[in-house]
Amino acid sequence: MVTGPPRPDRARSPAPGTHRARGARPVPHHPSAPRTGSHDLPVSPALDAFMRTAWTDTPLPADARVPSYDATPARRARLAARFPGERLVIPAGALAVRSNDTDHRFRPHTGYAWLTGLTGEDQAGHVLVLEPDGDERHEAVLYLRPRSPRTGQEFYRDRRYGEFWVGRRPDLAEAARLTGIRCAHLDAWEKLLTGPQPPVRFLGGVDPSVDELLRCRRTFPLGRSAPAGLEAVLSELRLVKDPWEVGQLQQAVDATTAGFEDVVRSLPQALRHPRGERWIEGVFDLRARLEGNGPGYSTITAAGAHACVLHWIRNDGPLERDQLLLLDAGVETDTLYTADITRTLPLSGRFSPVQRTVYELVLAAQDAGIAALRPGARFRDFHLAAMRVIAEGLHEWGALRMSADEALDPDNGLYRRYTLCSSGHMLGMDVHDCAQARADAYLDGRLEAGQVLTVEPGLYLQPDDGTLPRSLRGIGVRIEDDLVITADGARLMSSALPRTTDGIEEWMGSLLESRA
Repeated sequence: MVTGPPRPDRARSPAPGTHRARGARPVPHHPSAPRTGSHDLPVSPALDAFMRTAWTDTPLPADARVPSYDATPARRARLAARFPGERLVIPAGALAVRSNDTDHRFRPHTGYAWLTGLTGEDQAGHVLVLEPDGDERHEAVLYLRPRSPRTGQEFYRDRRYGEFWVGRRPDLAEAARLTGIRCAHLDAWEKLLTGPQPPVRFLGGVDPSVDELLRCRRTFPLGRSAPAGLEAVLSELRLVKDPWEVGQLQQAVDATTAGFEDVVRSLPQALRHPRGERWIEGVFDLRARLEGNGPGYSTITAAGAHACVLHWIRNDGPLERDQLLLLDAGVETDTLYTADITRTLPLSGRFSPVQRTVYELVLAAQDAGIAALRPGARFRDFHLAAMRVIAEGLHEWGALRMSADEALDPDNGLYRRYTLCSSGHMLGMDVHDCAQARADAYLDGRLEAGQVLTVEPGLYLQPDDGTLPRSLRGIGVRIEDDLVITADGARLMSSALPRTTDGIEEWMGSLLESRA
């Protein structure tokens, strides 16, 4: 557990976002003082002197490299080429307080991780700068907090950054070998901002201390304020994955498949527990921590009518054998690439006739969406194909008292009462990847080979919806798979998990039988 005081010197107010939080007021802190807790025991001069002596050297292996070492120079060059003559500042992000002196687990900003290959919790507060070297070139410099020296107190007293509390960090030379990037002490970062300055773009809202330093200088434009700002360009550069990235995503998918198998094997125990949803969450998240960095997002385990809540993460309900379980989960690799898969499973091992009817309509919609994936197709085409199937099915059931064509008219859209959200999104280092890309490059763009995305139509038939027959109320079904666009179509990366009703029943039966 990473603990610390209410506010650190370099994280005066947590930034908004998936991995950070808005919040508390700054607490003054001297930079050289260790960040200790109110309940820490005092240290005598004798103990302090003793703690500084007789330590042996423990260097990192000389050949240690980040996994994406060979890819990151080209990534940085592609980004820098879009902003000639400008300084680009990409923070890793700041620690955010969860409660009192306990921090949330830290994950670096995706742009920082993609450009450096550094993905660990020790990156909090670090900053990557692409420094202009003439009009055409940039030099990358990493400003970081190096390993705590054994000549001071930080290594054994500082709860937030001390090695004895949170683990070893590399020193500057080791970090340079790991990344291939010139490294400097974090203290030099503020000194960089003195004297004549080049034009600067930076990612705002990632690290409050960076925001404060740069926004108070009127010559520094906000990266996200320009039509093609730094954040948008970073997202667009990541839209197409290289073969190594696709391999990382396949590892995430394979580990997620194993997690879904774990869940099915655990169903007998989960059905007996009053919080069976939470049992399922724990089983999957165990696999995610064993195989990678953890779950790529909060695992959704929604039984019965909870499946009609699109982002149900309370996961505090019981499981009933006559219900469906909607499980939306993904393992994130140590390199921060995440899967995103959903299966809707009958907790009895067999679909009822009504459950089968709803499921097979959603499956037909997913099949139509997958069939629309190919290079050159519009990104929105697969969603429209899936929604036509849904609208036609709802009309046949009598829920929609108009034709599918009428319901699909943008000025109408009444079918969306039963299937509110989009049918998929880009996937990569973020579960909703490349979200800051401009519309003409993403939502209104064309698919390209190497892009990875999800196809995930769903029907969410609310338990209190009076437009539906009672037999359909309270049923939620989503089927989500991960696909990579190929030269002539798309490859189903999550094909190891069955999608059909018969296939799911057979798969669940074999897993439960092998457990017995």
